[in-house]
Amino acid sequence: MMQDQTHDILAHNQSAWDKQAASNCAWSQPVSARTIAEARAGLWSVPLTSGTLPAHWLGDVQGQRILCLASAGGQQGPVLAAAGAQVTVFDASQGQLEQDRMVAARDGLSLATVQGDMRDLSAFEDAAFDIIFHPISNHYVPDVRPVWREAFRILRPGGRLLASFYNPVIFVEDRDPALAAQGLIRPAHTIPYADTRDLAPDRLQAKMEAGEALVFGHSLTDLIAGQIAAGFLIAGFQEDPAPTPRFTIDRYLPTFLATLALKP
Repeated sequence: MMQDQTHDILAHNQSAWDKQAASNCAWSQPVSARTIAEARAGLWSVPLTSGTLPAHWLGDVQGQRILCLASAGGQQGPVLAAAGAQVTVFDASQGQLEQDRMVAARDGLSLATVQGDMRDLSAFEDAAFDIIFHPISNHYVPDVRPVWREAFRILRPGGRLLASFYNPVIFVEDRDPALAAQGLIRPAHTIPYADTRDLAPDRLQAKMEAGEALVFGHSLTDLIAGQIAAGFLIAGFQEDPAPTPRFTIDRYLPTFLATLALKP
């Protein structure tokens, strides 16, 4: 993909998420003051998938330097900050980051926000973080491998990357509503998938004009083996069902995947 096309995708998706933040979508609804108070008292959790996160994946976050990567929206970052972590939230969308800033100001939290592209973390020095928390979001970039390489660089030795992503099988099926109504799955796309390549031109144009984010279905090789190629050791794996099935395949297998990766 040409560099200017990559920039156009980033700019489009940034605008799409600013729009979602303004509309108060599910991932743009800041946590309540009560949730922050409970986190300060030691009662907290943050979602990586739809299931319960194994306790040892995050462990005691008190004093830990945590990067919430492509994870703005006023949800995970403020809770981790209230639990005692030194939190930086990094996201492409200023609208999403504003939700984190709002919670921090409302509840007196110390929390930094940085806008940027998840594939370019040059804003941070090597070994700047102890933990990276990266919930489902890397399907918004055409190539996930730079995300893993940058995450490895900015983690300290012994640091952890907690990442979640879609099982790429969800990108294979035809989205014809008539098929979905019958519970039928008709394969229409190969993996890796890209809206910019695999959608019919009229459907792609309609999606962009509606301000919807462009998505990309990465292969399991890039999603999991890509972490290993970047230098990580995979120490944990979890599958969970979609909380609200959107695709027919969601009814038949868990389509939310998560990994715990360690930097040696």
